[in-house]
Amino acid sequence: MPAYVIAHLRDAAPHPEIAEYIERLPGTFEPYGGRYLVHMTQHEVKEGSWPGAVVMIGFPGIAEARAWWHSPAYREIAPLRSRHIDGDIILVEGVPDGYDPAGAVRAVREAALSAEQPSAE
Repeated sequence: MPAYVIAHLRDAAPHPEIAEYIERLPGTFEPYGGRYLVHMTQHEVKEGSWPGAVVMIGFPGIAEARAWWHSPAYREIAPLRSRHIDGDIILVEGVPDGYDPAGAVRAVREAALSAEQPSAE
């Protein structure tokens, strides 16, 4: 299953270290099959707030995403970003081709029914 690195990065003042980070970043994820899915593009906020930028990198699987995150090449450049940009970064596993949400619907319905049941005390 594919996996994704999703970064919500807050606005930051331009800095030479950020430029260096952006230059060097693809070289750290490409050996793990990673590729940009979203980078330096505009986004529309439809609910809530989302100041800053979105970056998404796709990987063939969660193992590759984790290996990239922990790789010496990425760990070496990560401070170039983190010193200048606050943000949230997650690794998330995707769903397989042909995914059917019926199982998730069942689980939600069962949880809702359990919450409605009076507890036996």
